[in-house]
Amino acid sequence: MLDYVQLEADLDEEERLIRDTAREFVADRVRPEIGDHFEAGTFPTEIIPEMGEMGFYAPNLDGYGSPGVSETAYGLLMQELEACDSGLRSMASVQGALVMYPIYAYGSADQKEEWLPKLGAGEAVGCFGLTEPEHGSNPSAMETRAERDADGYVLNGSKTWITNSPIADVAVVWARDRSAEDDPVRGFLVETDRDGVTTNEIKEKLSLRASITGEIALNDVRVPEENVLPGVSGMKGPLSCLTQARYGIAWGAVGAARDCFETARQYATDREQFGGPIARFQLQQEKLAEMATGITTSQLLAYRLAELKERGDLRPQHVSMAKRHNVRMAREQARVAREMLGGNGITTDYSPMRHLANMETVYTYEGTHDIHTLILGQDLTGIAAFE
Repeated sequence: MLDYVQLEADLDEEERLIRDTAREFVADRVRPEIGDHFEAGTFPTEIIPEMGEMGFYAPNLDGYGSPGVSETAYGLLMQELEACDSGLRSMASVQGALVMYPIYAYGSADQKEEWLPKLGAGEAVGCFGLTEPEHGSNPSAMETRAERDADGYVLNGSKTWITNSPIADVAVVWARDRSAEDDPVRGFLVETDRDGVTTNEIKEKLSLRASITGEIALNDVRVPEENVLPGVSGMKGPLSCLTQARYGIAWGAVGAARDCFETARQYATDREQFGGPIARFQLQQEKLAEMATGITTSQLLAYRLAELKERGDLRPQHVSMAKRHNVRMAREQARVAREMLGGNGITTDYSPMRHLANMETVYTYEGTHDIHTLILGQDLTGIAAFE
């Protein structure tokens, strides 16, 4: 696998084990049929508990069954999962960074005891309810509301583009607490079998097809006080979760791009035209050289983020830069790889076209490319362009 400047030479034993375990799992259990799942618009749900047994959900957390591995190890895991398909990494990323993390960081002792072991083992599935039909890039304008009653809260509103919602057992729903001064955003653990909860699946997607995406409709849904995340109030809650998830995306995009490169390189050496392999042509070699350079640059950025995260110096703006850069890079490398495969590149027999379609979603979700551009612009100038 492409590691041009030998970054993996510095991995410790645990990091190598996690990388190799994930790579082997993907090769044996997912990759052989992922093209069929993409074409059918399905996710291989049978592997959800298997991924839990392998420790793929939030292994960088500590306790409650999570081993507390290094941030580099977690990144390598996301890289290997997305090298197979963005839908696979999305499943693990949502379960870990967007569901387990807020419970771990902001939940009560009882909430942690109840949910973290089950979610970590893949015995329960979670989803993250932030985006609304009318509020994507500006989640602080959310309309979903929570109002106190004698037994807790009543929730009303709708969320959309929610990974895992049709199969989720619990949703971390962010809503405005209308009962408190200034309507602060609060997090609520909403079991999806509660009266008034519906989670319709969104079908007919042209991207991220091997992923289950849906809505969360809340119609007078009653939740007890003990279902409120007590440790956070305001937009810090959901945004801190997104920072965790975007970190994983920055690594995952490298995996998708690397898979495109390896597929294109192998094809170029095998495919013969005009009396020899097309890899001998300067045009093809230039494409491979540019791809390898772009992937290596993104790898360096991802590894640096891991170092900053380990020592507590990682800022959300750092993650915005990496998510923005690495996904754009992967989007471009997938296009070039598809081009190198010619007509064969549009079939599900090869991964680049699938990665290319998926990257259109990854380019947009978890903060669009343009929004991350403005986040960096504000950090560099002190002026917020979106206010």
